[in-house]
Amino acid sequence: MKTIKKAIQIEINVKKSQFICSLFPTRTKAESKEIIQKINKQYADATHNCTAYIVSDGEGFDDDGEPGGTAGKPMINVLRKNELHNVTAIVTRYFGGIKLGAGGLVRAYSKSVMEAVGEAEILEIEEYDVYNLIFEYSDIKIADSEVRNNNLEVIDKDYTDKVSYDIVSKDNRDILKIFEKYSGKISVSFKNKQFLEK
Repeated sequence: MKTIKKAIQIEINVKKSQFICSLFPTRTKAESKEIIQKINKQYADATHNCTAYIVSDGEGFDDDGEPGGTAGKPMINVLRKNELHNVTAIVTRYFGGIKLGAGGLVRAYSKSVMEAVGEAEILEIEEYDVYNLIFEYSDIKIADSEVRNNNLEVIDKDYTDKVSYDIVSKDNRDILKIFEKYSGKISVSFKNKQFLEK
């Protein structure tokens, strides 16, 4: 599976209409919706802000007033064709006075997203099980040593009254088994699944 490394924006002109495609790395529907709202505000004067997203908890698209099936659907099809996940595409259109017709709209919205994908830095991602470790400050050395020796990756750390690590095993080691000998000291629990860079 693939995603984009960072946000990117490109612009094309089709028969005097300006199409601005913005691609964003996003993980959830909530994140996508937040970005879509931001772009809607930024380009409040645009004729249309059409959207498509594929994220960990679903996918969706919106024609934003363009004739049904001429904007959002072609946009999401480009994302699917390129096997992109955790990405939100927004194409902002400023109408140039010349109608493009249904076929012309489909081509223009598709082309906008294709060009943006072509410019984007693509990353290979994979879904991993994320586990959470909780332990006392006095056990940091033990936890760090096991993480290092078993080639685990810490993706998040939190230091409050106790220490919390979110970890993954990119070579599919059994994390519960690794830490079972420390059952009194280190608490291990499955947290969620996440798409991470390979």
